Amino acid sequence: MSILNTASERKLETANHFYDLTADATPIALRNFLYWAKRTAGADLFMRQESAEKGFQKLSESSLSIRTVLSSISPNLKAPLFVVGAPRSGTTFLGDCINVLPEYSYHFEPVATVAASRYLYHNKWSFQHACFFYRLVYKWLMRIHLEGNLRFTEKSPDNCFLIPFLHQCFPDAKFIHIIRDGRDSALSNTKKPWLSSFSNGSGLREPSGYLFGSRPRYWVEPDRALEFQNTSDIHRCIWCWRRHVEAALNHSSFLPSNQFFEVRYESLVTYPELNADEILDFLEIDEPKSKAIFRSIASKANINSIGTWKRELSSQQKKIVEQEAGALLESLGYQ
Repeated sequence: MSILNTASERKLETANHFYDLTADATPIALRNFLYWAKRTAGADLFMRQESAEKGFQKLSESSLSIRTVLSSISPNLKAPLFVVGAPRSGTTFLGDCINVLPEYSYHFEPVATVAASRYLYHNKWSFQHACFFYRLVYKWLMRIHLEGNLRFTEKSPDNCFLIPFLHQCFPDAKFIHIIRDGRDSALSNTKKPWLSSFSNGSGLREPSGYLFGSRPRYWVEPDRALEFQNTSDIHRCIWCWRRHVEAALNHSSFLPSNQFFEVRYESLVTYPELNADEILDFLEIDEPKSKAIFRSIASKANINSIGTWKRELSSQQKKIVEQEAGALLESLGYQ
């Protein structure tokens, strides 16, 4: 057997392995519905509390009344809001800012739907099946907090790849795409365990159940799966940024202009009030108290997080970043 054939077979084996939707996580099935419901609810409650502890407390909690109880029997899923963007691009900060608005029921990366994104990406579920599942999860989350009368909101980087599905399932949905300089995003991502080779074999898992480490994710190009697994952390992280941003930009081009809004992380942290007002206009928020608290919270952004790649990336790392994502960085104006 030639070396070429061996390499080709190894690529195919790796690709087939990461296409196996149950290879490193509990499958989503009716028999383990309670498992996913418990994990999703537990993570949602934990993240809501963590957000409050960071100072992103909702302006006014929904009071217990007959109206809130009745609305939570059949929660409102009209005009939901989806915050998308590459990991470490400010999606969490922007989501936390939206969490303070009393008009919205905000949820951080729902475990069940994040886990399901792989099924949708590879067309393993029909549209009807997937839409039913997502609506079921979203209503479940709103019931937990008795927020059925509010507007559902979630943030998840994985939704960059699912914009067409989400728009089809929720035709009146709105999307906010936050973009950050890929070099800062990738550098920040290398400091987390998610894509780090040091996490290989640790047994650590994402909330959705998938293992940390260098194993190719579902969004990696099949013919480059082995390369992704064996490359450096900075390469995997800028790769991650490129794939998410490309997906969001490509899919958003088909959305009506009044349903898609793009914000740059650098602009948000440098001119928080200006960007806050633009976001509020997009969300059609007119309540003075809501507008005031949103502007105040947006001002918490850390301006020192801009341009750290210039100080911390080595010359070799900068070259790797340029090779993988230079064209996209340039097209977005990041010189």
